[in-house]
Amino acid sequence: MMYGFTSKILHVNLSSRMLEVEEPDESFYRLYPGGSLIGLYYLWRYSRAGIDPLSPENTLTFAISAPTGLPISGQSRCTVTCKSPSSGGVADSQGGGFWPAELKFAGFDAIVITGAADQPVYLWIHDGEAELRDATHLWGKLTHDAESILKQELGDQKIEVAQIGPAGERLSNFAAIMNMSNRAWGRTGVGAVMGSKKLRAIAVRGTEKAQAAHRKAVLALSKSGAKSFPGSDMEDFGRYGTPDTVMSNYGAGGLPTRNWDSGTMPLEVAQEISGERLYDELLRGASEGKQDRQGRDTCYACIVRCKRVVEAEWREKAIDPEYGGPEYETISTFGSYCDVSDLHAISYANQLCNQYGVDTISCGATLAWAMDCYAHGVLSAEEMDGIELEYGNAEAMIAMLEKTLRREGFGDILADGSAKAADRLGKGHEYLLTVKGQEMPAHMPHVKRSMGLIYAVNPFGADHQSSEHDPMYHPKLYEGTPDAPGYKRFLGQIGLNTPQPTKALNEEKVEFTLKTQYTYSATDTICVCQFVYGPGWQLYGPDAMAALMSAATGWDVSVDDIQEMGRRRLNLMRALNAREGLARDQDTLPKKLFRRPLQGGRSDGIKLDENELAGAISLYYAQAGWDVATGIPTRETLEDVGLAWIADELQLR
Repeated sequence: MMYGFTSKILHVNLSSRMLEVEEPDESFYRLYPGGSLIGLYYLWRYSRAGIDPLSPENTLTFAISAPTGLPISGQSRCTVTCKSPSSGGVADSQGGGFWPAELKFAGFDAIVITGAADQPVYLWIHDGEAELRDATHLWGKLTHDAESILKQELGDQKIEVAQIGPAGERLSNFAAIMNMSNRAWGRTGVGAVMGSKKLRAIAVRGTEKAQAAHRKAVLALSKSGAKSFPGSDMEDFGRYGTPDTVMSNYGAGGLPTRNWDSGTMPLEVAQEISGERLYDELLRGASEGKQDRQGRDTCYACIVRCKRVVEAEWREKAIDPEYGGPEYETISTFGSYCDVSDLHAISYANQLCNQYGVDTISCGATLAWAMDCYAHGVLSAEEMDGIELEYGNAEAMIAMLEKTLRREGFGDILADGSAKAADRLGKGHEYLLTVKGQEMPAHMPHVKRSMGLIYAVNPFGADHQSSEHDPMYHPKLYEGTPDAPGYKRFLGQIGLNTPQPTKALNEEKVEFTLKTQYTYSATDTICVCQFVYGPGWQLYGPDAMAALMSAATGWDVSVDDIQEMGRRRLNLMRALNAREGLARDQDTLPKKLFRRPLQGGRSDGIKLDENELAGAISLYYAQAGWDVATGIPTRETLEDVGLAWIADELQLR
């Protein structure tokens, strides 16, 4: 018997309506132990090079891993993989909540979806059984409404639903896949791919327990995390969530403002959109002092409870707690990016995005790009349906957001993201903040140099959760004992022992970038939360990841093995991009970051150096074992990570 995995992968061909169950053996899971690696394997096997991402030939995979569903914090994660409509390369997105654990309880490690239905359908998975059902009655519904209909229709309120919203139906380039109406597989356009297949939802329900080889070891690890949680950085993170970082980024001069013209805004304005204000005033139960109990939600079996639950209103429009609340990235993209200080408007924008099912980062950043174009006279109010899309105008921002979500008027142009909007309009390219077609998240490489490197080289575009951030490797954090606060111990496990200033981009900082990228890549493979596991400030570290994987499977998993899983995933993603023609010329940053110095605050006058970045990219490729001229993994490297067959198919020498 295999532990950790169900050894069942559901294959769904929507064109033929054929459902089959594959039962891989242990050797498969040893090489592809879950999440991204499973999805990338089937994307390579089932989708040929050069296909249109919105064609039936694209392979859409949902995959979990061995720890999923076990009684320990941070394990209920799932990775969605396909070819991206944004970049034409690999798409990879992670989501949490209760759906991933429920998929394990229902008896499957992954769902591999090919083809396209001729009319809307949903997939119903329950205790090892699966069937396709008509979803025409769900088409056009907002996410919470559709979820409520499914739970009533299937007669079980414990059903978990992963679904697209109306934006995915309309093939918006930044459409997300939602679950619980407030958790998102948000980046890289995965919702548009699901919409192109006319697959409205995947409902799951199961009653089987997740099996572990050494359940007592899992429980011991769970108890150790619970014991260390009170008084830790993670307890504070749970209270204020990711919005807690608004003020720390402001203090560093790294809060992107006015489409990245600046890294700061007036202190009193930043405080208006802070995590503290969100907690004190907008969370459900805040008026009664009960926000810790009512205003914070969690994922399955997680002690942290970092998910925001807002209950408020904006302009007499209710902000429903069913749609959660804004994270830091959402507060930044709809707030500081757009120079909007109305936290109620930002929370309402978050609700609209969750109702329609879009990525808040790309959506908010696209509106900020349009504001930048308007401010410089590139776009006029007449072109934008009469909306004067000025910085700081919350009403105009919401009006254009609603048009974008519905693909109405000028919103139809914005619905495919800023890069494609600029191409379609034939202007505005100098104000873009995209990498591989994906809008940049709210962490500025001007004050976190390795972020610029990771944004450039990351296979699926700019992403803030693909490596650890520079401040975690600063010398000041290494003062004191090795275990307090723990950075030295955790990062030392992956061979990082020489901390560097945050603005350094030298050989040691490049090594920090790559090695923590392997660690984060592993979290997306074994499907654990990066806010709970990781190489820096989290509740657990790489050693705990290895221990959890060992306890779940019965394998002898070391920290080196964890790093190797992440390395294999990264190389497979790069190889897939190479098959699609993406190489070193795509590993770059927006010209605006090199040409325009920031204005104001601690980062005043800073701009990035193209030569510095180019040198760091070459160092990164060399350390990763990739061809320095092309950025493509060498045959030797692919063979070393168990992917010789990929080298053969790429015809590498």
